[in-house]
Amino acid sequence: MHYIWKEWKENIRGKGLWLSLSIIVILTISILFRSTALSFDKGFYILLINLFDTLIYFIPILCLFIGAFSIFQEKEQKTLIMLLTKKDNYPSFLVKKSLGLYTVVLVPLIGWFFLYLLLLKFTFQLDIKSYLIFVAAIVLMALIFLQMGAAIGSFSRSRMQIIGYTIFVWFYFFFLHDFILLSFLPDVTYENVKLFSSVYFLNPLQSVRMYLETGMGVYSFGHMSRLLQAFMWTKPVFFLLGNLIFWLAVSFGTAIVFNRKEGYE
Repeated sequence: MHYIWKEWKENIRGKGLWLSLSIIVILTISILFRSTALSFDKGFYILLINLFDTLIYFIPILCLFIGAFSIFQEKEQKTLIMLLTKKDNYPSFLVKKSLGLYTVVLVPLIGWFFLYLLLLKFTFQLDIKSYLIFVAAIVLMALIFLQMGAAIGSFSRSRMQIIGYTIFVWFYFFFLHDFILLSFLPDVTYENVKLFSSVYFLNPLQSVRMYLETGMGVYSFGHMSRLLQAFMWTKPVFFLLGNLIFWLAVSFGTAIVFNRKEGYE
């Protein structure tokens, strides 16, 4: 609880969190205004897909920066060495700091999206189940990239390194991951398609998108080919949960193993 309160106070005084939330609010409001011409019964689903396709460009990089600078600030202000000297080791600190980050970022984000639902009520016929799936997809995506950001802040020595690592991670998941897999696509067969599928859905953006679009009924897996059935060898929600567990574990492990002490010694 101490770390959560500390995180609240630091972010209320800072500009990063408020700037990030302002960007999200402006984007969601602008997309709502642009969608007012859509039909009352079907426009809700189109708006959610358009909103997701827009937010997927901003939420990952904003969360990466928030997570990274939050950890690096502890080094820069010499508060980390004080905490580690008194009572905590670095893994314990990282767990508590991460919980504080989740609370500070996700609570306002979830609060805004439920306020946004009230605005949608006056424009479209609502589907609460689909909206909850949408919010869950956004929250899980933010959670993954917040933890990646915390790992970047742990092993970075300077603010310039944080910017470089963050842009590289964002660029990798948006472009490089799929581009690399495209080069292996001609060699995919029924025997190795499950391996290809597992690597493909290691990209959190792809696993979140598949979860959202199948949950909302945009994609149907009826009448699939034998190869596509093997590609989708489990439900999208399990791909997403596996992705979440994998990247949280990798981010925690990377932060602990490669933690740079130069920033606070």
